[in-house]
Amino acid sequence: MTDPAPITLAAITGAHGVRGEVRLKLFAESEAGFRAYGRYRAGERELVLKNLKRAGKTLVARFEGVSTREAAEALRGTALTVDRAALPPLEEGEIYVADLVGRPVEAVDGTKMGRVHAVENYGAGDILDIELADGKRVMLPFTADAVPSVDTVVRIDPAYLPN
Repeated sequence: MTDPAPITLAAITGAHGVRGEVRLKLFAESEAGFRAYGRYRAGERELVLKNLKRAGKTLVARFEGVSTREAAEALRGTALTVDRAALPPLEEGEIYVADLVGRPVEAVDGTKMGRVHAVENYGAGDILDIELADGKRVMLPFTADAVPSVDTVVRIDPAYLPN
């Protein structure tokens, strides 16, 4: 049995200042949730969090061993991940967003639609990227109206699909 894929908690979007700080795009539920781990995989490298702060609307982190703008800029685009086993256990009815990828998608009437290709978030909420049975891809807001239920199958209301 293979280990499950690591879970991405944030991505480094670029350098902040000249002393090695980086800007983050957060995927964790909260800043406190991200901070709680303290150690992250960044490709083949481990990064240890030294500081996390807000700079306006931007989340800024400082990691051990990253002390120059050039070192910070070299990390641009790097995903910060943790092992699945490090995540807290789920409550009844909860699911990690990463677990949706690959799940079959059906309409609320049971019609097979395709599968979840990815889950995106551009700042306004999660969006399901669904690969339909014919190979086309569509985006669907991950809301209670558009996605009324999720278990082993993601059930959607096709009325929310783009025309």
